[in-house]
Amino acid sequence: MGSPERADAQPDAAQVHSADIAMRRVKRYLATHAEEGEIRLTVGGDPDDTLAVPRSVVELLAKVLAHMATGQAVSVVPAHAELTTQQAASLLNVSRPYLIGLLDAGEIEYRKVGTHRRVRVDSLMDYKRKDDRERRDVADELTELNREMGLY
Repeated sequence: MGSPERADAQPDAAQVHSADIAMRRVKRYLATHAEEGEIRLTVGGDPDDTLAVPRSVVELLAKVLAHMATGQAVSVVPAHAELTTQQAASLLNVSRPYLIGLLDAGEIEYRKVGTHRRVRVDSLMDYKRKDDRERRDVADELTELNREMGLY
């Protein structure tokens, strides 16, 4: 499987500052250049040394920079990677027993390797998106009920 690639440590103050500046510039570029396709990056200020990267890579870079700008370490995990139950629980910020309950209930797809469960990152992220959407829907319903009752 290969483990997720992980930042070595929490970014220091200089890295946080640098990430914040870079994130703002990347987001501004993306907002003002809406075309799809490749984006050409100049490396080291040398116009002869450019990289052409897919727009989706630059969008991902903006997300990585946004996390670093808030002082968070960042992990990059391929969608097809398989995680241990402990890694999956950590990614969801839940306990391992709670995750096992989700797996046993069929909420998240997994496979067994011997006696161990392996969870694909894409299945885990599908669950997370679904759960986040359901939480937003419930919050919206509560907000609407508060309005109807004159509490908001």
